[in-house]
Amino acid sequence: MAKTLQERRAERQLMIVLLPSLLLLVAFVIYPAIYSVYLSFTNEALTGAAARAPRLIGSRNYMRLFGDAKFWNALFVTFVFVLGSAIIGQFVLGLVSALALRRRLVFRSLFSSIILLPNAAPEVVAGFMWISMLAGGDHATLSRIVSFFGLPTADWLQVFPLTMIIVVNTWRGIATAMILLTAGLSTIPQEIYEAARMDGATPAQMFRRITVPLMMPTILLYMLISTVSTIAVFGLVYALTRGGPGGATELISIYIYNQSFTAYQLGYGAAVAVITLLVSLVLGIAYVRAAKVEI
Repeated sequence: MAKTLQERRAERQLMIVLLPSLLLLVAFVIYPAIYSVYLSFTNEALTGAAARAPRLIGSRNYMRLFGDAKFWNALFVTFVFVLGSAIIGQFVLGLVSALALRRRLVFRSLFSSIILLPNAAPEVVAGFMWISMLAGGDHATLSRIVSFFGLPTADWLQVFPLTMIIVVNTWRGIATAMILLTAGLSTIPQEIYEAARMDGATPAQMFRRITVPLMMPTILLYMLISTVSTIAVFGLVYALTRGGPGGATELISIYIYNQSFTAYQLGYGAAVAVITLLVSLVLGIAYVRAAKVEI
C-alpha cells in the first residue's frame, strides 16, 4: 500500500530530527570502533620506527595477545570485578533499596537522597575521596573506624585492593540499580499480591513466585547495562590504584590504557580493545536472548 504524502512528510521530519544524533553516533562510536579494528592489524606506535611508518602486520597482535599472561590476568580481574560489584553488589543492594522505597518509610526522601548522592561526584573526585578513606595510617577514615572496635588497621588498597575497588564501585552504582528496579516493581499490579495474600502466600513466597518472575525483563535489562558499563570502568579504579599492586586491580580498560599510552603500542592496545568489544557484544546478545524467554 502506497504511503500518503503526510506519512512521507512525517518520515522526512523524523529523519531530520534523528540526523544530529546519527552523526554523533557515527563520529564518536562507529568510526572509532572501525578504526580500532584497523589499528589492531598494524604495528602502530607512539614512538620508534612504527610511529613514523606503521604497517600492516596481520594477526600478530592477536597471536601475541592470546599468549600474554597479563592480558588473561586483566580479563580475570575484570570478570571478578564485574561479578562482585555489578551482578552481585549493586543488584542486591539496589533491589533492597527499591523494595524499601515501596514501603512507608519515615525518612524516605533522605534515604533516596543518600543512595543517589554518589552519582553527584565525578569518577576521579570519588576516587580521591575514597583514597583518603582507605589510605594506610591511623588517620584514614576506615582505619579509625576499625581501631574504634579494637581491630588492627591496614593499608586497605594494598592489602585488599580488589575487594576495595569492588566496594567503591558498588557504592557508586547502587543508585542506577535502584532506579531501574523501582521502575520494574512499579509495573507489577498490586491486585496480584492481594490475591496471593488472600490465598495464604507468605512474603517470601510472593517475592520468589511473583516479584522475581514478573521483574525478570527489568532484571535482565539492568544486568546488560551494568555489565557493559562496569567492563568499561576506568577513571574510578585508575584514580584509586592505577591497576596495582602488581596487577591485582588491572582491569581490561586499564590494561588497554597501559599498553596504548604507557608502553606506546597503539596497535596491540587496539587488539585488546577489539577483543573486549567482542566480549561485550557476546554478553549483550546473551542478555537480549534471555530477555525474550517467556517467564
